Amino acid sequence: MLTLDTKIEEIKKVGPAYLKKLHKLNIKTIRDLFFHFPHRYDDFSQTTPISQLKEGQKATIEAKIVEIKNTRLYHKRMTLTDALVKDNSGTIKVVWFNQPYLADTLKKGKLVNLSGKLTFSKNILCLSNPVYELSQGETVHTGRLVPIYPTTEGLTSRYIRYIIKPLLNLTNQIIDFLPDEIKKKSKLLNLDEAIKEIHFPDNLSLAQKARQRLGFDELFLIQLTTLRQKQKLSHEKAIPISFNQPLVKSFVKSLPFKLTNDQRLAAWEIFQDLNKDQPMNRLLNGDVGSGKTIVACMAGLEVAQAGYQVALMAPTEILAKQHFQSFQNLLKKQKLKIALLTGASKNKTQIKKQITDGKTDIVIGTHALIQENISFKNLSLAIIDEQHRFGIAQRAALQKKIYSIEDGLPTTPHLLSMTATPIPRTLALTIYGDLDISLIQELPKGRKKIITKIVTPTNRKKSYDFIRKQIENKKQAFVICPLIDESEKLEIKSVTQEYEKLSQEIFPQFRIAMLHGKLKPKEKEEIMDKFQKRKIDILVSTSVVEVGVDIPKATVMIIEGADRFGLSQLHQFRGRIGRDIHQSYCYLFTDSNTQKTNQRLKAILTAKDGFELAEKDLKIRGAGDFIGTRQWGLPDLAMASLDDLNLIKKSRQAAQEVLDKKLINSELENKLKNFQQNIHLE
Repeated sequence: MLTLDTKIEEIKKVGPAYLKKLHKLNIKTIRDLFFHFPHRYDDFSQTTPISQLKEGQKATIEAKIVEIKNTRLYHKRMTLTDALVKDNSGTIKVVWFNQPYLADTLKKGKLVNLSGKLTFSKNILCLSNPVYELSQGETVHTGRLVPIYPTTEGLTSRYIRYIIKPLLNLTNQIIDFLPDEIKKKSKLLNLDEAIKEIHFPDNLSLAQKARQRLGFDELFLIQLTTLRQKQKLSHEKAIPISFNQPLVKSFVKSLPFKLTNDQRLAAWEIFQDLNKDQPMNRLLNGDVGSGKTIVACMAGLEVAQAGYQVALMAPTEILAKQHFQSFQNLLKKQKLKIALLTGASKNKTQIKKQITDGKTDIVIGTHALIQENISFKNLSLAIIDEQHRFGIAQRAALQKKIYSIEDGLPTTPHLLSMTATPIPRTLALTIYGDLDISLIQELPKGRKKIITKIVTPTNRKKSYDFIRKQIENKKQAFVICPLIDESEKLEIKSVTQEYEKLSQEIFPQFRIAMLHGKLKPKEKEEIMDKFQKRKIDILVSTSVVEVGVDIPKATVMIIEGADRFGLSQLHQFRGRIGRDIHQSYCYLFTDSNTQKTNQRLKAILTAKDGFELAEKDLKIRGAGDFIGTRQWGLPDLAMASLDDLNLIKKSRQAAQEVLDKKLINSELENKLKNFQQNIHLE
């Protein structure tokens, strides 16, 4: 007897060749097959008489085969299958390419359903490469809303439909994990009905209701997980750090610049969190160059002067060094011991001992801080920089490690995360649901707006001439490319190709270096270090340069194939320049002249800040591209639902209600466990 847990190979129509391909899509059981959802539908629900067919139309006809034959086209190395079909209103020609077996399947006299697009071939209107199905009872591939699935090479949507349809009666074995009152309140379909309707909906309205129920489920499970983590953390104890007003006031007064209102508010929210006996779990989300470091420094100062230790972690050695220099400069009057610990640090043993003995107040480093069995004396605040670099899995693992650091205290450290990637509201409510968020949108006074221009191929030379003048005036430039190696398929500039062109043809007189992801970490660090010390004039790089490196003399950036990047990513790149008092320039090079490209790139010229851009980016590209599906491991429907604010709010309220009313039953608990394992939430 077949069940939801029956292995896919036990289904009659699945042989060894197809099994391999289904496994590639992670389909191993009937349950997996049911949860492999279509990403769109072809609407072939209306049957049209042949006499009413028009060119360009997608249509379904029901007709009888008058004749069918194969012709071998040797010069094109293909087989053409030609058929003539008729209904009560007229006849039409049908053609298929490289499907010679159809002449045996669709024999003369057979009544068939054909769904496809109408095109002209040699001035004759014909149905080209249509989906076919013998007219006998319920249709699967034609005459309805036809599901189109994510597939892999050698596996078609037709085959997936072919194996799913006869199994749909097994959906009655699906146990619905959502409590009835939540379903009722949110007006959701039952789970078994939603699974049936998402695969073979009777109409678009039912398909939408099914997607809504299944999207709700995935968002609800994410929300429930993050809210539970938040609830769990609220039961932990942290050391309350009293707000030291005289210390903070005198520190702010000593700064050579005035804090923005956003910086003041973010600092105040952090001080309030630190004052509690529950661990802070806050995300400081600030636009590029908005001054997050100073806010983190204020938090570190207060904790260190209260007699406790602070650890700051950055994703790369160069960023760790940058933070170390910033903290040393900002806190030079404070009599605090600040240490730098990275993989390349000398005297590691000595630094570690000083941390353990409590002789170091603030430790700045890479993840070596939690990976190298370092014990602290009394760690009370951990700061993670570039939080957006960590997916849900890494973030949870990082938090666990931080909370379990040996520090001689029975309490949990306060945690402050920082990111320069502006997070759209919908993402903040879901993926970062366990974090309190402080926003810094305002840029420091006196910061000059970066002049940004879209450059077409005809204006390239002017841009190169301008860069030449800038470098002759002791400035530096970035050139960003989308790929490492040449790709004819994508026809976009690669780093290696661009590096050779610039160093040999355009700027042979300047010092040019190349940076990409295939270099060893040490090589990357060395190149960035040289660039920082002005031993390199032009850095040609892939997106590895995106994270917050500070190069004050870099005033120009060229982004090759700008249309290939998302708006938020372009904004991140642009944030690498304009870090000093000098006017900076960003040139978006594109060979595309389509209206859509122009419209999209113009958004970066007009948006007032990164947050507005991030919202636009999410709408244009969808969440999968915006945050990188692979990195986050989120299911497709959750991804697709991330731009549906109402559904997010609804699922969050439901998750909160389930927690408050203790509605988590064994079925929901199991579902949560499986979900967390599959998307690595823990």
